[in-house]
Amino acid sequence: MHFAVCDYILDMVQNSLEAGADRIELVLTERYNGLTLSLRDNGCGMTEEELEKAKDPFYTDGIKHASRKVGLGIPFLIQLAETSEGRFGITSTKGVGTEIAAFFNTTHIDTPPVGNLVSLFYQAMTFDGSYELIIRRIFPSNGKDDYELVRSQLAEILGDLNRAGSMGLLRDFIASQEEN
Repeated sequence: MHFAVCDYILDMVQNSLEAGADRIELVLTERYNGLTLSLRDNGCGMTEEELEKAKDPFYTDGIKHASRKVGLGIPFLIQLAETSEGRFGITSTKGVGTEIAAFFNTTHIDTPPVGNLVSLFYQAMTFDGSYELIIRRIFPSNGKDDYELVRSQLAEILGDLNRAGSMGLLRDFIASQEEN
């Protein structure tokens, strides 16, 4: 299992990229009692049969990670939501993409810490590849300002997001958005 909720979310972003997505939308809504995740991609998607298999920790297609005998990302996310009075849902259409929705009850004793969102967003923005990542942070009940990060816009302003100078500026900008 992962240490923080952020680790689960990063795993889902990486799954999207590995499924061939070139557009990923990640929405995190933070309330006083929890964190709601919505992730939508335009990757290869799954059939109903593949979707059911993806929920099984003892199944892997052997293609994405040829050396692995199990696939734990989605099953661990389901387990986290269910054991901490949260919710989980996943839909997928072959050739169209996948959508994941989850609620993590952050007041429940079995919910791990949310983790470092700045590092999560930074890592997700700097994965290799040509893809659009849109991250929305929504705070409906605590007075903080909502914000949106768009990978292509950040790259246009900062340049190559994998250059040392750009990486530092990217991390600082994301941190400033979280602080507001």
